[in-house]
Amino acid sequence: MTDATIAAPAVSTDVEKRGLWRQFRAHPGGVAGLAVFLFIVVAVYVGPLIHTVDPNKIDIKAKNQGPSLAHPFGTDNLGHDMLAQVLAGGQISLAVGITAMLLALFLGTLVGVLSGYFRRVDGILMRLTDLFLALPLLPLLLVIIMLFRDTLRAAFGPETGIFILIVFVIGITSWMHTARIVRGDVLAVKSQEFILAAKSSGMREHRVILKHILPNVMSSIMVSATLGIASAIITESALSFLGLGFPSDFPTWGRLLYDGANFLQLTPSRVLWPGLAISLTVLSVNFIGDAIRDALDPRTLKR
Repeated sequence: MTDATIAAPAVSTDVEKRGLWRQFRAHPGGVAGLAVFLFIVVAVYVGPLIHTVDPNKIDIKAKNQGPSLAHPFGTDNLGHDMLAQVLAGGQISLAVGITAMLLALFLGTLVGVLSGYFRRVDGILMRLTDLFLALPLLPLLLVIIMLFRDTLRAAFGPETGIFILIVFVIGITSWMHTARIVRGDVLAVKSQEFILAAKSSGMREHRVILKHILPNVMSSIMVSATLGIASAIITESALSFLGLGFPSDFPTWGRLLYDGANFLQLTPSRVLWPGLAISLTVLSVNFIGDAIRDALDPRTLKR
């Protein structure tokens, strides 16, 4: 039996790919979520090229203003342009969300595949996963940040050091659910006939995992990836809102909420725009995840 024959169940045909896209388009929420998410990504990265105001420029004469032509989102108590700050903060929030998601996805997939495929390490890895699930995450995050914040700031600078720390603490506390999901899928896949045939042909274990196991659990990984971005953005926003995230001259959506909370009655728009950006991003990513899950559902593809 050749490798091509063995790998046949794991390889998607053009018809299947078109079917996946057709099923995704049949999900109105997923299409709307994708459109909103792409709009937000384009806005935060292309917007500063159009709205060229420096987000850290201080103009005391224009402080605490409402929306106007010069400042579409208004200004804060120091005269910062809120639109420029929301756009700049979006770049950092999205970068944190995507990077932390990739770290959590890598750890979760690694633990899930090893635990599901190799019986001898299953117990150890699952008990480690249970240990992380039992930990109180918010106090753990606060302790880690307080212990290593000054060290990383001194080593990499105030912005880069905090970015590395935030991404690391979110990534290492967000991989457990992905690991459990991937483990369950691996347990279901590894008992199928084409996996047994691959082992019988003398294929090495790492090739079986890379060529046959991973492609067949990719649907769960993709769904976890979309949900991981939303979770990471919310966690970063919560840490910044507590004053433990990025410094005030390095705005993120959560930091803008934290800075604007004391001025809520004076200029409500200061918390409206970053809060709306967080809500739309998280909601759109969740809809995308739901659409991907439905599109990859075998029962949906059969219909």
